[in-house]
Amino acid sequence: MTSRTQGYIFILITMCIWGGFTIFSRLNAHWHINAWDLVAMRFAIASMILMPILIYKKDLAFLWQPRAVILALIGGLAYCFTVYIAFLHAPAAHAAIFLNGCIPLCTAVAAYLIFKQPFDKHTWVSLVIMLSALALMSYLMLHEQTTVFGVGDVLLFMSAVWWGIFTVLLKQWKMSAWHSTASVVIWSALIYLPIYWLFIPKHFHEAEPLHLVIQGLFHGVLVVIIATLTYVAAIERLGAFKTGSIVTLAPFIAAVIAVPLLNEPLSIAVACGLVGMAIGALQPWRWRRQDSLSRQLSQQNKN
Repeated sequence: MTSRTQGYIFILITMCIWGGFTIFSRLNAHWHINAWDLVAMRFAIASMILMPILIYKKDLAFLWQPRAVILALIGGLAYCFTVYIAFLHAPAAHAAIFLNGCIPLCTAVAAYLIFKQPFDKHTWVSLVIMLSALALMSYLMLHEQTTVFGVGDVLLFMSAVWWGIFTVLLKQWKMSAWHSTASVVIWSALIYLPIYWLFIPKHFHEAEPLHLVIQGLFHGVLVVIIATLTYVAAIERLGAFKTGSIVTLAPFIAAVIAVPLLNEPLSIAVACGLVGMAIGALQPWRWRRQDSLSRQLSQQNKN
């Protein structure tokens, strides 16, 4: 099996998990699983898996860096709280628009505000397309006399902001995927679980035990650990842009699947928003350009 074929297999695994994240997070509203309980399960299960590995490898020094705590607060706790609460109020299609569609823009804005990195021409084109899509969607919603924005949409956008800041810090600090994942999981568990245990009411009795097991394993193992490893492996084989572009399709596909699966509405206004945000996030005009991996292979063949 070639390296490129392996990359596409890793992308497929990542897409299934990332698309499933949207579906399973929306299922919490149907299964009556509280967001505070889900965050606790996510980091408790993941930390119980990762901590023994860190101890066995004697790889704990990186956890005592302030950067590890900052990444956990932003990419772990802040992101999880806002995104899980948002999914209780907003359908999957809105998540694809206000969360996944806005992440590239929020990342670019965070890079500019924090590290003064200017926008490139592709970011400006994406910005124009996405703002136009949101304006058209808002106009159509007003014409249909439906609510333009809700609290769930605001929380989804806040989640995109948190993830954009997290991505920029991760790139600037050049932490490995393993260390960044472990930092987020371990410190989120250390900070949140004592507070959750002592002060936050538990609502496990409101959900079915099987549903709790499914959500705990999916969010604590597949999302936190497996998807991170497969995503990094795909980047190593296909390059960051191609991997990111293909994986970005997953939430948009999940939004369409949620219509028959979860009986969620999909109006013309939301459909226009989905298409516009997908085009802006994927940047299809860049696909004609040869990616960094292809250029490297071509150069090796020439040599």
